[in-house]
Amino acid sequence: MAEQHDMFDDIIEISKGVDALKNPFGGITDALLGTVDESKPHWNPADYKERPRVNCIPCLACKSEKSSCHACMDVCPVNAIEIEDGAIDVLDSCRKCGLCVAACPTEAFVSPRLQPKKVYDAVARAATAHETAYVTCTRALKRIPRENEVLVACVGDVTRETWFSILTDFPNVSVYLPLDICANCRNTCGEEMLGEAIGEAEEWAGRGMGLEVEPRDLKCNKRREYERKEFMDKIVRQTGLTVSKLTPATAAVASVTQRIREHSSRVSALEKTLNSACGVTTQKRRRILTQGRQLMLSTLQQHPELAENVRVQFPEFDHDKCTMCGACVEACPTFACDLLDGGKLAIEPTYCIGCGLCAEVCSDHALKMVERDGAELVVPDPEAERKAKLAAEAKAEYAEAKAEVKQKLGKALDQIEKLAD
Repeated sequence: MAEQHDMFDDIIEISKGVDALKNPFGGITDALLGTVDESKPHWNPADYKERPRVNCIPCLACKSEKSSCHACMDVCPVNAIEIEDGAIDVLDSCRKCGLCVAACPTEAFVSPRLQPKKVYDAVARAATAHETAYVTCTRALKRIPRENEVLVACVGDVTRETWFSILTDFPNVSVYLPLDICANCRNTCGEEMLGEAIGEAEEWAGRGMGLEVEPRDLKCNKRREYERKEFMDKIVRQTGLTVSKLTPATAAVASVTQRIREHSSRVSALEKTLNSACGVTTQKRRRILTQGRQLMLSTLQQHPELAENVRVQFPEFDHDKCTMCGACVEACPTFACDLLDGGKLAIEPTYCIGCGLCAEVCSDHALKMVERDGAELVVPDPEAERKAKLAAEAKAEYAEAKAEVKQKLGKALDQIEKLAD
């Protein structure tokens, strides 16, 4: 049901009109005189691109010569990545497209702008405050992005785990990609990576991603409740009055920052739970949780019903073939593999990224990669379980008290009937 337009909305519309009338010919005057407002940002695609940094330690190809992973080199459109003697070199010919960051399964390529959590937060800000948020690239937009537009160097820079979290939490997010915009782009794998990442994320989330191809279809409309909240906050700043207390509907709306903070708190709590439960191997090695896996686990924790849609790969262990050499444990980039005292290999699924390096380095072929659903990735929330247990106990006590009262009431009525006879 649509929200009813009230007097408060009329006041906001009037204030918008007044702001527009303050300098109605400013833009025309600047254009005629050729003046440039230095305070306004200027469109520069380079501002949205950055050269990735490299951490060779988790790189699969650097850890073992037996690794078949060269995902970063395969997606690089200008062959600017070289891996030799356990080191990665990014050449000066790098186009800063960021595809290597998204392609690397161990997050060995680091770009602050493209970190999964940072991309998620940027989309969260746009989607929480606006009716529709858009993710697009510099070639598609070709202008300063609006508040509800999240710009990346290439549309293929967003990983499937990030798309999965975005799709699950924000159904009002779309991709803006004009037809044939990728045909003449040098980032030849970008559109293919986007299609694969979104396709898999849609299967996991059970929901489709919106797509816009026409510039005229891009809208920048703030949500009604956030527009009201911004207006009230402006009055508070200018007058010092706590007007928000007079509007419960406005005061009840969580701010964008608060929502992002709550998500960050859930991710931190999840990581803390995993660290205390299984964060260290028997060899005293601290396991590594990638940012992409953090987003996936936090989403599954909130929506465990989606676990059956998620398809992941885990190594399967054959005890008869294993010689306990420990090569798989040494090779695992996240230390998800662990040799137990009983002569058994244990795999911690929440930390395993399914790279398959353990199976590749096993000379006895005791490991093979198998596909499973994400049920093993659902991390129990101790606090939620405690609250559920307390609620169940309270419900049981209430039912017991209710039955006892009913029984006593029945006896009292029986006695009344006997006295009446």
